[in-house]
Amino acid sequence: MYKFSHFKSIHSKSIFLICFLSLVFGAQAKVIDVSAHGISPGKDITFELQQLIKSVSNEENVTLVFPKGQYDFYPDNAIEKYRYVANHDNGLKRMGFGLFNSRKLTIDGSGSTFMFHGRMVPFTVESGQNITLKNFTIDFIRPFHAELTVVKSNKVNKTFQVKVDKQNAPYKIQDNRLFFDRFGQLDPTGSNIVFNPKTRSPIFNTYDYGLPWLTLHAKLVGDDIVELSNIGNRLPPPKDSVLIVYGNNPTSRLVPGIHITNSKDVKIDNVSVLAAGGMALIVERTENIHVNKFTVSSADGRLVATRADATHFIGCKGEIIVENSLMEHMLDDGINVHGAYVNIDAYLGDNKFIASISHFQQMGLIFGEVGDRIAILSRETVLPFFESSITAIEVLNDKRFVVTLADTPDNLPNVPMSLENLTWQPNLTFRNNMVMENRARGALVTTKGKVLIENNYFNNQMHGILIEGDNKSWYESGAVEDVIIRNNTFVNTGFSGKPHYPLFVSPMLTSEQRIGEGYYHKNVQFIDNNIRSFNGLLVHSKSVDGLIVSGNTLTFSDDYPTIKDYPSVDINYSNNVQLIGNTAKRFNWTLATKMSNDSKAIQIKGNDGFKQ
Repeated sequence: MYKFSHFKSIHSKSIFLICFLSLVFGAQAKVIDVSAHGISPGKDITFELQQLIKSVSNEENVTLVFPKGQYDFYPDNAIEKYRYVANHDNGLKRMGFGLFNSRKLTIDGSGSTFMFHGRMVPFTVESGQNITLKNFTIDFIRPFHAELTVVKSNKVNKTFQVKVDKQNAPYKIQDNRLFFDRFGQLDPTGSNIVFNPKTRSPIFNTYDYGLPWLTLHAKLVGDDIVELSNIGNRLPPPKDSVLIVYGNNPTSRLVPGIHITNSKDVKIDNVSVLAAGGMALIVERTENIHVNKFTVSSADGRLVATRADATHFIGCKGEIIVENSLMEHMLDDGINVHGAYVNIDAYLGDNKFIASISHFQQMGLIFGEVGDRIAILSRETVLPFFESSITAIEVLNDKRFVVTLADTPDNLPNVPMSLENLTWQPNLTFRNNMVMENRARGALVTTKGKVLIENNYFNNQMHGILIEGDNKSWYESGAVEDVIIRNNTFVNTGFSGKPHYPLFVSPMLTSEQRIGEGYYHKNVQFIDNNIRSFNGLLVHSKSVDGLIVSGNTLTFSDDYPTIKDYPSVDINYSNNVQLIGNTAKRFNWTLATKMSNDSKAIQIKGNDGFKQ
């Protein structure tokens, strides 16, 4: 018996040692210098790179290292797939880095620039796990917008002339309309905004200069000098300003910089995006992502960086951490974190519904999977009235699906209804970032997870931080429940000239939707922030239960013309509101606070420079 037991013990230890050594050596990282595989600066590396990625697709712990240089990508030999990309225009997309089903893969650029010479998505990460992207810059040989310098402006006859840089913005005038050749695709003027080259930001009173592109009349009057007229009731942009034009859907958001979806444990470190025909970073249905030292900025010689947001996260869960990053000169928000409301189109009985994606730029979105918790909401009140879980889901097409729930109310209300996924609600940490000189907002947040926004610098054309949620426009879900916003700096928030606040908390409602049956958002703290302001605005709230505005300092700024038209604090249909210890300095008027009659449990004390 002893001999058998002893042999058994030795045999077990041997098996354990073999398994241990296999784990140790199997887990060793494999570092590949891409230059050993014919990948080098100064030539098109698209095909060779994709072959290399394919060769290691079944391996783990692989790092692809690019010796520093400029690596060029062309669409001719790029892989192509039909891709659904949230908040973008879907379609066939060619890719530079197509990373599908990768595990423990690192792309290390060593400070290189990846230059793209066509309508390509630089990075696609699909169903990846433990993916790291680091130490590189993404740029395009030409941007996805045109920057037109105004050389003459006539307010009397409402015409102006622009100089077109045809190398960076090839163009043609056809039937008195101005078109731009964007890598073989002819785009109309479309969406547009005027920038002030001195501030490198959208011009003050931006909306006065928004041009009606469908009626805009173009005429060549000189050497790449185009006269534009028929601008309706808008003002011609002033001389030396720059008109930015960037097309219209379905072709204006085809090319994000980095697209990550259905992945887990992703890191982005020391990465820059200087141009993209969409968002710099769009992340869908991903669990845990850490973004550090991420730069979105315009390249030398350009005013504008990306066509849309710097960072955008939809339907994620786990931890989203964005820190130590610079986001500037993009044509939309710094960060947006949200879910998606989907419409209930029909009840089939037996807890089964036909539902549909609500926004055309979210077609193909994965709403949920078996086991996910969901809420049923009234679209009239935008409030939930029942929770359940998904037991089955069948996708019919890119818009509609059939979803079966574990249970439903005995009597479904006879009102328009929506579904919201409660499982995929991430926590967000957004700290030590600069979001500045961009069109639109600094940060948008609608998630039921814990949110911490601290030690950031915001200088934005619209709201600094927007906590919204809507069941009417983009259908962005996620009424907040725990938000702390502290120790941030806001400079000249709302230089569009409209009433845009450092903090704006309110659901977006249609005329058919109503408040009064419950509060949408909960537990928002806005504390110890410093605000330099030409308009004296602090916070606006609607349908919030639990709002603390405390210890904030507003200091007058003369960087823009003074606006005194709106209340500094505007509280509407809110409950449990504290306005305590806030200070306004150097304003030559007393800042107004406005409280609606349907707001209650409001505590106001120790504020200096405000009146009620």
